[in-house]
Amino acid sequence: MNERRRLIPMIAAAGALAALSACSTDSAAAGGTGKFDVVASFYPMAFLAEQIGGDHVSVTSLTQPGQEPHDLEISAKQTAQLQESDAVLYLKNLQPSVDEAVAQAGVKTTIDAATLTSLEKHGNEVGGHAAEHDDEHGEEAGGKDPHIWLDPVKYSEVAKGVGAAFEKADPDHAADYKANTAALVKKLDALNTRFEDGLKNTDSKVFITTHAAFGYLAERYGLTEEAINGLDPESEPSANRVKDLEKMAKADGVTTVFYETLVSDRTAKTIASDAGLKTDVLDPIEGITEKSRGKDYFAVQEANLKALQAALGAK
Repeated sequence: MNERRRLIPMIAAAGALAALSACSTDSAAAGGTGKFDVVASFYPMAFLAEQIGGDHVSVTSLTQPGQEPHDLEISAKQTAQLQESDAVLYLKNLQPSVDEAVAQAGVKTTIDAATLTSLEKHGNEVGGHAAEHDDEHGEEAGGKDPHIWLDPVKYSEVAKGVGAAFEKADPDHAADYKANTAALVKKLDALNTRFEDGLKNTDSKVFITTHAAFGYLAERYGLTEEAINGLDPESEPSANRVKDLEKMAKADGVTTVFYETLVSDRTAKTIASDAGLKTDVLDPIEGITEKSRGKDYFAVQEANLKALQAALGAK
């Protein structure tokens, strides 16, 4: 769809493909596919593009499946590939190297998910306890929490915006994009209902995580997230912090310390052991790997719901 891409030799395109990761459909790298070529910054954006685009799009993710998105550094080949795409879908201020590459790429259709819903501040004071945000997360979105995809309602708002952008950029397939968006929104509405119903009656409303990623989800369903911020995943938590968590756990009926699949579980397990608590996975769905409890966003969210229900004593 982009005439410039024809100037790129097939060898260069193949090299760029090797540098990029295929997302969940293992689609070809953006550029020269004969489809509407979309580069997505990381899994939650790639999933939206695939669900909405269907057969009309070729989606490439800049972040490899097992890579922590915040750590991503864009290669020269990826930058070149980005420039040959028809559209880019990203979440500004989550991945600085992506923001810089997008600003320089001059892609005709640039979709920033952060502009499609409202962002709020979470994490600096979680559950009423002062907690320092890790350096790698502290400046995200101007101090605002970027983890909008973990709230099905906000993710649905983003989906609608992405659908509208696809319709405008590729009008020949607008009817299909509209229908696919409506189907995705319906599924997200149903997921929201399952979370609402599943977390309505619980023994506790407080949960502990190693990463303050679940602020929107907690707010949506009347929960309180306690994040173990300011701690290196490989370091031992301080005795004072463990004492604070023990007190909070007893007072609020907390049973479980959650960790995630893309970072070390050492801190969570150390605190849980010292405080006499269990551990479990609460997945921020920043990437799908073999360790993920499901093969796509919906499956992993269902697993997250079950984990929260078990930890909070859902009735």
